[in-house]
Amino acid sequence: MLRVGIMQFDIVTGNREANQNKVTAWLEKYYTKSEYTTAIILPEIWDVGYALSHKESIGDEEGKTAVDFLGKLARKYNVWFVGGSVLAQNEMGFFNRAQVINPGGELVASYDKVHLIRLMDENKHFLRGKKDCRFTIDNVKCGCIICYDVRFCEWVRGYAINGTEALFISAEWPEARIDHWRALIIARAIENQMYIIACNRVGATEKWEFGGKSLIVDPWGKIVYEGGKGEEFAFHVIDTEEAKKTRSFLTVFKDRAPELYGDVMKHFVEDAATFH
Repeated sequence: MLRVGIMQFDIVTGNREANQNKVTAWLEKYYTKSEYTTAIILPEIWDVGYALSHKESIGDEEGKTAVDFLGKLARKYNVWFVGGSVLAQNEMGFFNRAQVINPGGELVASYDKVHLIRLMDENKHFLRGKKDCRFTIDNVKCGCIICYDVRFCEWVRGYAINGTEALFISAEWPEARIDHWRALIIARAIENQMYIIACNRVGATEKWEFGGKSLIVDPWGKIVYEGGKGEEFAFHVIDTEEAKKTRSFLTVFKDRAPELYGDVMKHFVEDAATFH
């Protein structure tokens, strides 16, 4: 069993201190102790939001400010922080980076967003990540992706093939396509027989309104928690054995025929060159 906490909130664009203060205040107000290990997920770029036009003045060097801040809270409340990406930078450029911090306050894994959405100009501001992010919490095999990544079924399938049982997704998903958000997350959970814990922000920037509707979906595709359109901090206990049970009963991964997929994937790669 694992208790997950979803912090669905409105991000103050460009104001790292205000967003940190909100996280601190919410934990002080809403956190309760549990017999189960707790993992808390925050929205995408929770520290500053889509303030990309002046990223040079607010970028977090290797995400260290966020690690220090969340690390102190992790130690205080004895919790994990999983996801909740930040505007990280280094000598190469800027990254949309999710972080995994254990109850000891240590950064144990990180993930730079691989699929950058052109519709929101991410490709103009961020460098693409080059690897997945897999880790364990109390022997539960977990993974982490960010927002637009969920549209790429082959990327999520890669996590499942490597044993991921619970996938955490941080997002700033627009209200205009919130039906896609819900449908895609349910589909990814069903086809990969995994839990998906997805945290979306609410509120708006100058160009975009975000839809909330954070979700926890079990390996059968059943929604066990769905947020509304406003700010909320919710906890839910999930049965971490459910992924194993589902995969044992309905043997999707044993019944795959990967020897046939090579040519299919080859055509995907070749055809991709026609899209710009």
